[in-house]
Amino acid sequence: MAIYDDPEAYELACGYRDVPAEVDALLSWSARHGRTPGTVLELAAGPAEHARELSRRGLDVTALDLNPAMCAYAKARGPELTVVQGDMTDFALDERFDLIVTLLDSTAHLHTLDALAAHLHRVGAHLADGAAYILEMSHPADRLSLDESTMTSWTVERDGVTAHVSWGSLDDPLDPLTQMVDDRVVIRITEPPSRPGGPARVRTVEGVVPFRFWTATELDAAVRVAALEHPETALEIVARYGDFADVSPTADEAWRLISVLRRRR
Repeated sequence: MAIYDDPEAYELACGYRDVPAEVDALLSWSARHGRTPGTVLELAAGPAEHARELSRRGLDVTALDLNPAMCAYAKARGPELTVVQGDMTDFALDERFDLIVTLLDSTAHLHTLDALAAHLHRVGAHLADGAAYILEMSHPADRLSLDESTMTSWTVERDGVTAHVSWGSLDDPLDPLTQMVDDRVVIRITEPPSRPGGPARVRTVEGVVPFRFWTATELDAAVRVAALEHPETALEIVARYGDFADVSPTADEAWRLISVLRRRR
């Protein structure tokens, strides 16, 4: 997939995110609902921006991603990170973590209930006692409401490089049986001229990304399925937020569905 094989373009496209502020929220929620973390695991980490920010704050951070290009990019920019190439439904590390996070709706790449339940089982197996798992998904209002909570096109500028991004459309047809949608993604990057007076350099990265739309109740069901199949790693949802702040997921300003889970006691 060209989008994920170009980590630099992907990171630039996601440059609208306020990573330091989001990490502030992750650490606050971890302390509130779990424990103050010393070790963190980011799953489906991609370019590992959040992992790198956590590491800059003195935490021992592991970033796991399936794509080898993303892993190489994360390691090059975060040499202090432990980077693991692995599947978020089938990973086994010799460590339990004080905090585990999955961000940017990465669980949309899990297309079946079995896959989501397998993911939750592996998370539970890697959580330290009392530790929290924070999972960020898209807000259900994006598909179940006429009110859009997110944009599907935007522009990002960083260090003189501009990216015009189109990531699917809320009008794209959603298969009502599988809840799958094929998002056509186009990232058009404009870089400054290589020499004064020269032409700007333009390149385009594009592809089709199949996403599974998950509802809050389906996540609840996956938690129960995982608990029935693997009671020793069973999780429970202890809090939900609608933004990287103390915003209810039912508030008008909510634009994400962020769930905080812990091992069942």
